[in-house]
Amino acid sequence: MRLRAMMIVVVLACLAWPAFAATVQMEALTWTELRDRIAGGTTTVLVPIGGTEQNGPHMVLGKHNVRVRILAERIAHGLGQTVVAPVMAYVPEGRVDPPTAHMRYAGTLTISDAAFEAVLESTARSLRQHGFRDVVFLGDHGGYQKNMEQVAARLNREWAARPGCRVHALAEYYRVVQDEYVQALKARGFAAAEIGSHAGLADTALALAVDPALVRSDVVAARAPAATGDGVAGDPRRATAELGQIGVQKIVEVSIKAIRSRTQKLKMGTP
Repeated sequence: MRLRAMMIVVVLACLAWPAFAATVQMEALTWTELRDRIAGGTTTVLVPIGGTEQNGPHMVLGKHNVRVRILAERIAHGLGQTVVAPVMAYVPEGRVDPPTAHMRYAGTLTISDAAFEAVLESTARSLRQHGFRDVVFLGDHGGYQKNMEQVAARLNREWAARPGCRVHALAEYYRVVQDEYVQALKARGFAAAEIGSHAGLADTALALAVDPALVRSDVVAARAPAATGDGVAGDPRRATAELGQIGVQKIVEVSIKAIRSRTQKLKMGTP
């Protein structure tokens, strides 16, 4: 009876625990809740950067936004003492008129490099003002990696005279998507042409792993082997969530390790 009573108390305590206590999403907190977390040592913030673009006829336009939000959340939980800022969904995607790159397909939204960098910079400045010591840019798209690096370098130079916050453009996150994950798929017998560079097997498998609703499986199954002109570079037909989990695990593990390494060096006073 005594053990049963104790179990009931534990269950009731868990039910009473406020939902916000478990979240790492900034936008799910009130300002006072976030203030208290920062005061309690939560001084790392991840800034997930996605993009709204065509992903073939079988994946939704917001693939990058959903994927980076979910992966950032897993990275934050793995790190501890970390929160996730709202996803940046508007990024450079090419010229509007005449359209270039993904802008040739309906639904893609683009902004200029200057506008993108200005938003990144203002976001980092805002987070520094509120007490964050490490601002980490996580870019799920290849087109703006250099922009992230430039903004981080510019702010770190400016803030060098008044240390207290550092901006990190985490190249390791996207490197996994482009390199380690691709090599892991090749080791399982998939060819580069099938793996693809956009909306192919690798890209589609990652989407299936984070949220199957991102993929129109019936469209994938009906796709002709040699289809062209549909925005796909690769062949998504053999993509599975299981294959995508390989990439998800690698991205999360490598990102956590890289962030810990960078923040630890700063704590020790190492550049």
